[in-house]
Amino acid sequence: MMLDSLANALSTIKNAENVGKPECILKASKLIGSVLKVMQDQGYISGFEFIDDEKSGFFKVKLNGKINKCGVIKPRFSVRKTDFEKWEKQFLPARDFGALILTTSEGVIPHYKAKERGVGGKLLAYIW
Repeated sequence: MMLDSLANALSTIKNAENVGKPECILKASKLIGSVLKVMQDQGYISGFEFIDDEKSGFFKVKLNGKINKCGVIKPRFSVRKTDFEKWEKQFLPARDFGALILTTSEGVIPHYKAKERGVGGKLLAYIW
């Protein structure tokens, strides 16, 4: 039973990375696509492509072996533009290492871009 599609997707990516697979297949959704785009921009995955199926779609994700750990943040905490340091300490192993992924009024972006733009949002995931 699938309760949280983002958690399942990140778990699949992490497990495929740990085993050393070059790619993995994920069920598609807009949120997963946005998170994959951020991961690609950060260099954690090589790329991804949408595969259209009759009933639903899938993402084929090309892995490059740079993910140590990734996961969702539950519950999805609200973050003010001044509180990023608190959440970095809680979810990331070191300063300027990894990224928090959050959803803002400007879309799904990593935490350092949200800091630059001066916006807050809701925490979705972490990756390092």
